[in-house]
Amino acid sequence: MFEILLPFFLLVLFLLALFNIWRISARKYISSGTVASAYDAWTQDKLLERLWGDHIHLGFYPLEKKNINFRKAKVQFVHELVTWSGLDKLPKGSRILDVGCGIGGSSRILAKYYGFNVTGITISPAQVKRARELTPSGLNCNFQVMDALDLKFEDGSFDAVWSVEAGAHMNDKKKFADEMLRTLRPGGYFALADWNSRDLEAYPPSFFERLVLRQLLEQWVHPNFISINEFASILRTNKNSAGRVITENWNSYTNPSWYDSIIEGIRRPLTILSLGPIAVVKSIREIPTILLMNWAFRKGLMEFGVYKCRG
Repeated sequence: MFEILLPFFLLVLFLLALFNIWRISARKYISSGTVASAYDAWTQDKLLERLWGDHIHLGFYPLEKKNINFRKAKVQFVHELVTWSGLDKLPKGSRILDVGCGIGGSSRILAKYYGFNVTGITISPAQVKRARELTPSGLNCNFQVMDALDLKFEDGSFDAVWSVEAGAHMNDKKKFADEMLRTLRPGGYFALADWNSRDLEAYPPSFFERLVLRQLLEQWVHPNFISINEFASILRTNKNSAGRVITENWNSYTNPSWYDSIIEGIRRPLTILSLGPIAVVKSIREIPTILLMNWAFRKGLMEFGVYKCRG
């Protein structure tokens, strides 16, 4: 009997060990420094880059098409947001600010395919270093370490401001919005995509949903989530937006990314193994949070908001 139950007990012990690793190594938001440290670590171990390529953000999956390559979906996301927000109407040479640029994936697309002059900022020194390494010398991209809540640019410095999945890391959403819109010239284009919760005041979360939200905040250095309407209201109250803010929920286009982000590890096992045993543990460690994200977005507890306006 013991021999029959032994594999079951070993599996339970293994799962408990993974759960403890996941909980003990939680990346809670304390300050902007904890965000920088987390992204430094993710960049230096190169696990995400090896699995997902130049883009950490979610992909765009057209509803009428199936079996889209995960990396191509990420590139497609950039082009879709450019078109939806109107950035493609800007002439070549336009100055673009990419807030939360990561390792420069979106910045390079904006420069290469649209001819823009792109400045990317991130709070992570490791990301800036890697973005510079990945960017060809002839491409009009430059990258700087900078806090999005304290942008070191003059008012109206840019023809467009672009930000993808950075706002959830900001503890002051109003300051985040105000700083971006301050640097946007009159008549310029604003394009932003972010993770949002549903309206939690109008639709209070259940006990289980509160537990899920807590994990999503604590595992990936998020101070708080707000709804699409809440952030849109913040943008509309800024004098530079003139109240002309348009939003959409792109959950249906982006949700396949969550399962694909796990499947990439199955498709490329040697990629993980080549980075050593620690990388294997790290990759497994992220799976519970990814599955919780997938559940939250599918159920509408979380929403993928996109925003556009003119300065």
